[in-house]
Amino acid sequence: MDASDLELVTLTDSSAIFTWTSRARDHTGRMRPVPADTEVRVAPADGLGAARTRYLDSRATAYHYAEIDGLEPGRAYRFEAYSNGRRAVPARTLVTRRSGSPESTGVFTTATPPPGQLLRTIALANDVHYGEHTSGLIVSGIPTGLRHDTLHYPEFMLDALLDDVRSPDRAADHLILAGDLTDSGTLDQSRAIRARLDSWGELGRDYFVCRGNHDKPERHRGRTQDHWGSVFHSRQRLVEYHLGGLRLIGLDTTRLTGSGGTIVVPQRDRLREILAADPHRPTLIFGHHPVTSHAAVSNPGGPGFVLDPSNAAALHTLYRNAPGVFLHHSGHTHRNRVSRPNIGINVEFLEVAAVKEYPGGYLLLRLYEGGYTANFYKTRSDAARTWSTRTRRQYLGLHPDHALGSCTDRNHTTHRDFSGLTAA
Repeated sequence: MDASDLELVTLTDSSAIFTWTSRARDHTGRMRPVPADTEVRVAPADGLGAARTRYLDSRATAYHYAEIDGLEPGRAYRFEAYSNGRRAVPARTLVTRRSGSPESTGVFTTATPPPGQLLRTIALANDVHYGEHTSGLIVSGIPTGLRHDTLHYPEFMLDALLDDVRSPDRAADHLILAGDLTDSGTLDQSRAIRARLDSWGELGRDYFVCRGNHDKPERHRGRTQDHWGSVFHSRQRLVEYHLGGLRLIGLDTTRLTGSGGTIVVPQRDRLREILAADPHRPTLIFGHHPVTSHAAVSNPGGPGFVLDPSNAAALHTLYRNAPGVFLHHSGHTHRNRVSRPNIGINVEFLEVAAVKEYPGGYLLLRLYEGGYTANFYKTRSDAARTWSTRTRRQYLGLHPDHALGSCTDRNHTTHRDFSGLTAA
């Protein structure tokens, strides 16, 4: 038996989460998932003693998920992960085997949280693709995609997300879904995901959404029918919300055709008015398409896959004149990535990996009086862990290098003044 695909997914000030898979060869010689126990040993990096078991689950599974709690902030630790006595190793991917990564060194350092009280926790997610039947397609039939044998994977991946963020150990106060809620924007898909989200919370109070390119209007016999818009928001319309002094702004960056993004002039003018009226208000903006030049040249789809350059430049200028804007959350690329702004502004441009497939999860944004932490979490249900592992092999096995992101992309701390916000 082998234990591989080791990933240190989440690293906070007091916890670390590891995942890996145990496999053995079947009678044909192919490696297949095989159940085994789950063990993680940890020791302070500055100590000389052997690592001690900090997590042990004797229940057999092939898809291992181990969360270590009670760690000291800002301290380095050595770690080892095992299944049935076999030490887990990183996959043969650049993201986990690059020099200095925790998986390659066997050492991690916990974060130091921002000062002050924890005020509010917001889950950032995107790319559910409700109604999709085949994962991993770029164009029709290419490359060969993956289908679930018995279930609709967008449904159980969404359920895993909603159950996870409401659990006591995650305790999200709100959820933002930045586009591609549906696979093709049909009325049935839009109504179905709206019903599931409404059973979890209230739109505009508990959860917030914007449109993605897959949520586009349908063309039928020369007529355009915007089913997604009738269920959620009209096309190319900005939405604005306030949460205890925090301002949320959702942008519709979609075109009627194509995968790239744009913003029409009336929506851009409305954003300018809102920001100019209260430029120092702490503001989180979300839209489906990434908006930086760094995102444009680093994603496989190229510059045509993100927001068009003129609107991207306009957003950067608006943010420079509104210093309260601190984070722009986007999806679309199905990866975890912090990209550089085009100009010298103090705004984080954050892409979050997809809900529907590997690594399959969400990012928790924890707002403190003195700043925020950002941590990516994989969803934990058995079905989600199995499907996430299976979809690792998408795109000729290159998907982990694209989607997982570095440990810093997934886990980081930023200092800002949020002392004027009220707690949830």
